[in-house]
Amino acid sequence: MTFSKLYLQSGRDEAVRRFHPWVFSRAISRYEGDLNDGDVVEVFDSKKNYLATGHYHDGSIAVRIFSFGATAGGPVTPDLPYWTQKLSRIRAIRQAIITNGQSAGPTDCYRLVHGEGDGCTGLIVDIYNGVAVVQAHSIGMHRERDLITEALKAVFGDELKAVYDKSADTLPDEYGATVTNGYLFGRTPVPHPVQENGNTFLVDWITGQKTGFFLDQRDNRALLGLFAQGKKVLNAFCYSGGFSVYALKAGASSVHSVDVSQKAIDLTNQNIKANFGEQEERHESFADDVMHYLKAHDHQYDVVVLDPPAFAKSLSARHRAVQGYKRLNAEGFRRVAKGGILFTFSCSQVVDRELFYNTIVAAAIEAGRQVRVLHHLSQPADHPVSLFHPEGGYLKGLVLWVE
Repeated sequence: MTFSKLYLQSGRDEAVRRFHPWVFSRAISRYEGDLNDGDVVEVFDSKKNYLATGHYHDGSIAVRIFSFGATAGGPVTPDLPYWTQKLSRIRAIRQAIITNGQSAGPTDCYRLVHGEGDGCTGLIVDIYNGVAVVQAHSIGMHRERDLITEALKAVFGDELKAVYDKSADTLPDEYGATVTNGYLFGRTPVPHPVQENGNTFLVDWITGQKTGFFLDQRDNRALLGLFAQGKKVLNAFCYSGGFSVYALKAGASSVHSVDVSQKAIDLTNQNIKANFGEQEERHESFADDVMHYLKAHDHQYDVVVLDPPAFAKSLSARHRAVQGYKRLNAEGFRRVAKGGILFTFSCSQVVDRELFYNTIVAAAIEAGRQVRVLHHLSQPADHPVSLFHPEGGYLKGLVLWVE
């Protein structure tokens, strides 16, 4: 099998040699072959030395690399044996991660493939108790979906119940408009029960956000439990109530879950019921805008969780996002009782750790609170970040002791 070739300008190959997985269009000198969006392309330097293989797209990021010559040994063919071997290696790492975390309770949901962090640029695969939910962020990876499904079947064997493709909303607009989400293999009713550290959650990958559940907060939810016993807890932007379940399991005296979406509140109530039965008098849920709730009530909480959706998805929106984080956290500080704890997060990739930290400092000053940092938080080990692609470290969080 032969693929089109792409040659970089002289002196513009250093990033690829340092294993950065993106080739920008301005670095390209010329092409050989008829290139279309989603095609597999081999990347060479100006002296015709092979560097990498990836998927082409006519845009600022012209190639998303999934194999580097220095590690693969030469050009690769992304066929079934290639994907099977690659996913098998990744799964072995995940098994070690999940096994090491079993002391907190059984876990059967995790991220199997995390894009650039696993050398699979443009691909996300989440595992939910035997069901793989695939999400492609590039046309090339979406075109590999049948091979990836067969590779998943080979790697997991009888453990794999179904594979669901949820890529329609994450692909480039014009191509995504032609895509329909659906099962690639098998079929399983939703909501589908999973276990995370011994807690039960009901996951709906068909109508839920992202792939159905925010797996990236697993370790941070567990950490919350260490602070929640006997405490009054506010879980803002609760979505499906993950932090609420962990707080109640840890013995919180009361938990309030707030989200502007009634659908999210329904999910939260379902998960509370799945873990505690019909009656859990310690829990109340509120379908309300979080800022409105924080300003409208004078409740003081021992632990407050602020886990908003991304306030900025582009550099042009960053300033407005920073102002939003500042206002939100200033109100959050005002709701924390003296000697209490604030868990605060940002999943906006364009807001880096330093900017997020400085924004929280500004919010604390505005609220007039003295604050100590207890923990710097991030995404868990099944959401790895390539050392050469720091952009993959999107989740930032702080645990703060508020005086």
